Amino acid sequence: MGHTATAQAGSGGLTATEHRLANGLRVVLSEDHLTPVAAVCLWYDVGSRHEVKGRTGLAHLFEHLMFQGSASVPGNGHFELVQGAGGSLNGTTSFERTNYFETMPTHQLELALWLEADRMGSLLAALDDESMENQRDVVKNERRQRYDNVPYGTAFEKLTALAYPEGHPYHHTPIGSMADLDAASLEDARTFFRTYYAPNNAVLSIVGDIDPERTLAWVEKYFGSIPSHDGKQPPRDGSLPEVIGRELREEIVEEVPARALMAAYRLPHDGTRECDAADVALTVLGGGESSRLHNRLVRRDQTAVAAGFGILRLAGAPSLGWLDVKTSGGVEVPDIEAAVDEELARFAAEGPTAEEMERAQAQLEREWLDRLSTVAGRADELCRFAVLFGDPQLALTAVQRVLDVTAEEVQAVAAARLRPDNRAVLVYEPIAADESDESDESAESAESAESAENDENEGAEQ
Repeated sequence: MGHTATAQAGSGGLTATEHRLANGLRVVLSEDHLTPVAAVCLWYDVGSRHEVKGRTGLAHLFEHLMFQGSASVPGNGHFELVQGAGGSLNGTTSFERTNYFETMPTHQLELALWLEADRMGSLLAALDDESMENQRDVVKNERRQRYDNVPYGTAFEKLTALAYPEGHPYHHTPIGSMADLDAASLEDARTFFRTYYAPNNAVLSIVGDIDPERTLAWVEKYFGSIPSHDGKQPPRDGSLPEVIGRELREEIVEEVPARALMAAYRLPHDGTRECDAADVALTVLGGGESSRLHNRLVRRDQTAVAAGFGILRLAGAPSLGWLDVKTSGGVEVPDIEAAVDEELARFAAEGPTAEEMERAQAQLEREWLDRLSTVAGRADELCRFAVLFGDPQLALTAVQRVLDVTAEEVQAVAAARLRPDNRAVLVYEPIAADESDESDESAESAESAESAENDENEGAEQ
């Protein structure tokens, strides 16, 4: 099935067509002949919200297992073939989806489609104890490098656990726990793959310098014979009251370079006009160096070295407004918190100025257009709106919906949601140095430890 690619109002002339194979795979095509490249993006409707207690981290583990070989492409062959053809590739996992993507020279598009189809249809033939153990260790090391062994590394995990109560599908983050990663068996992984990595649980978008008819023929050729699977259960209900009702708070004493105040505010679900209004509000308050919090805390008061406020958009649960302030010098967190609350209360009472609205909406428009201007970014957004909201066409008009938000709507969502009784708070306090034990030897040891830590971080980035 498909329809004619007619540009919608507010789409900037961008078009997309939709198709569906007999096995349920949804296919979205968008032509763009500006450069001779094509992006392939495959979203599976599975993320950490689909996991159950005791088996967290399986969605993220599978993101890695999908690059460990299939029936026709052993070992690291997927990377080798794509990069050898001049393309780039990766995969990511979130609460709400797992995605895989390649950007290829146009004449190598068929290769990317064959590779994605091969692992969708035949990964289980290659999945064994060796690859399972190998990638289990990779994910555990990733957790150490990105969460456990870096300053403020567990903040996201801790705030999420505070903001979403025990038993909620978003209570745990996609990285999973060490204990659950150890407990996952090969049969757990096979069952997970059969359930979620099926064509009727996926959206494939192809954007760029493509011939739609030939591209659809390749999709049918390589994906059409993969059987669907009907065993998937819908994710657990993620709905919650609009307001938490009280402040949830945790203080952490760790080896961090500075005191920090972090908070997560419960916001409207993604896909709603209220969520777009919240995005504008947080951009005015904490989106960059022209924002109110940066001007107040970093420039005027000089009590912080960084102050940001952004939104984590979520469709299946309340979104989160993410506040992150790092203090300067010996400034205490209560001083920072009082200034933040004062700015939020003033914003709720007065709303944004016309100049702030114009600047924030222009900033968000630029970010959206940056995404849609690349074939990879557009392919990802088409998949996102298809999987989470049922309609990939919404991706092409999302910019206009942000620009349609009024100052009154921005003020209203700030007054309703950016309140002390609607947030989870983390306060970081550095471990106090024991001056009585200072010596040349201890200073030397600290210097060596810092050097080793720097080396490890640089290696992780590479």
